[in-house]
Amino acid sequence: MTLRNIFLSLLFVSSYAWGQVRYIDYPSPFHPTIGNSGMVVSQNQASSNIGVEILNMGGNAIDAAVAVGFSLAITLPRAGNLGGGGFMLVYLNDEKKTIAVDFRSAAPKNLSKKDFLYLKNNYDQRRYGYKASGVPGTVAGLLQTHDRYGKLPLKKILQPVIRQAQNGIVVSYDLNQAIGSANQISLNSESKNIYYKNGSPVEEHFLMKRPDLAWTFSEIARNGEEAFYTGSIAKKMIQAMQENSGYITAKDLQEYEPRFAEPIKTTYRNHQIFAHPPPAGGAAVLLEGLNILENFSTDEIGPNSARFLHLFAEALQRGHMDRSRFMGDPQFYDVPINKIISKERANSLAKTINLEEATPPNTLNPDSLFQEGENTTHYSIIDQNGNVVSNTYTLGYSFGSGVTIPGTGILLDNQMNNFAYQYGNPEVIDRSASIGNRLEPGKRPMSTMTPVIIFDENNELKLITGSPGGALIPAAVLRVITGIIDFNLNLGEATMLPRIHKDWPYKNLRLEKGFSQDTIQILESYGHELEESKTMGSTQSILISTKGKEGFADLRRPNAGVAIQID
Repeated sequence: MTLRNIFLSLLFVSSYAWGQVRYIDYPSPFHPTIGNSGMVVSQNQASSNIGVEILNMGGNAIDAAVAVGFSLAITLPRAGNLGGGGFMLVYLNDEKKTIAVDFRSAAPKNLSKKDFLYLKNNYDQRRYGYKASGVPGTVAGLLQTHDRYGKLPLKKILQPVIRQAQNGIVVSYDLNQAIGSANQISLNSESKNIYYKNGSPVEEHFLMKRPDLAWTFSEIARNGEEAFYTGSIAKKMIQAMQENSGYITAKDLQEYEPRFAEPIKTTYRNHQIFAHPPPAGGAAVLLEGLNILENFSTDEIGPNSARFLHLFAEALQRGHMDRSRFMGDPQFYDVPINKIISKERANSLAKTINLEEATPPNTLNPDSLFQEGENTTHYSIIDQNGNVVSNTYTLGYSFGSGVTIPGTGILLDNQMNNFAYQYGNPEVIDRSASIGNRLEPGKRPMSTMTPVIIFDENNELKLITGSPGGALIPAAVLRVITGIIDFNLNLGEATMLPRIHKDWPYKNLRLEKGFSQDTIQILESYGHELEESKTMGSTQSILISTKGKEGFADLRRPNAGVAIQID
């Protein structure tokens, strides 16, 4: 071979290798899905696809949110629901307006002192079975929001969901395992008939058709909210309640109304953070945590550094302290929310943080507020016109109370377990004794659900996010927000940062796997009592960046997915 040929061969190999390196050298191992039009991110890919189908019909984000909310009752029955409730934020781009929708489940109104004592003294009865369920708000919340802000007829929106219920879904490994871990399902004959075959949870790959839910969806498509709260579905629900000594009455269903209000908000490093007002206690933890963190510079530390994680944990602990004592239904208790999320409160609490020493919970006094001068699901949607829905809703436990109303496919929540039954007990200081969350007829229990919408320093939409996870929700959402704002990570990187959780008045700092041993040793040297945790939450997020709309479905739970409109 001539010298010239050798040179050309080397040049070709070198160019080929360089081309290959450039092709595979992505800036991050976590890749958001990027689009320029509508986008849906939910905990199930099939439900996300239905949301985009609605957008492709000409629907807006609110129309898609209704379809996704109903679809998740099929694809994610342990959390997606018609028999539960939640909190939703809606952003209307033309009006530059954000609305909070409270469709939280409510305690039945006919509860007596005898009923209260029964629930207080019978832990299992307020977790499982007919007595465990509050009045469901999901259908009223979604449909009344659609009536106000949707575009397409309800019948058109629900057609793909009805078809999905009729055709069925293929049971995933996750669904099979979830059914097997929810013992309350086996205690209810209707639920057992649906989710068990031959005495065992339906097997992976089994085609599970849901004619019961298809009937329910069809009734709602024809008669709207009336079908669920006074019509054919309500009649089945009340009959089942009466036959099984449940508390929900026809009057409870008839009188249930979602609440439309202004969100609560704060600023964080020149960004506006919008969240849901009480009884959404998780929102208060998030906003108070951000206000506390704003007192500290993060410019020269990393998101996984011991110093930042320590500050993060200390801020969380103080936010949970105020949530644990002073959060509840504002129609029953004067929640001091403006004081809790004020910059003054945050500044005061920030001064109590030692940069190298964990704060013992018993040294924090929740009453200083007045001395100063895990199964849920979330989805995020944006349409091509910039309208947004950030929605978190729940059954409470995985599969809720375990009760399915015969003939409807509707799983009921177990929200009666979420009230503070130890209120008045001087020996109890945690949230089971909360003055704001004691059980009262008609009241809505405090919740950590935290749907969020964020705008940048130019008041342009930046981030839509939220998570399931019970008390872990504020930490999961806070981790994503700080990853993006403080550390300029992409959405995938911010989502996949290993998470921590610090509650109050508990000592342990819970950590996901993924932190270095050096970091763990430093946190221990600060006095943190560490506990290894399973994964925390499952954020479903959309980020507006210079690349377009970035969607990322948290990898912590399987089957989640991003669906986009193709221009």
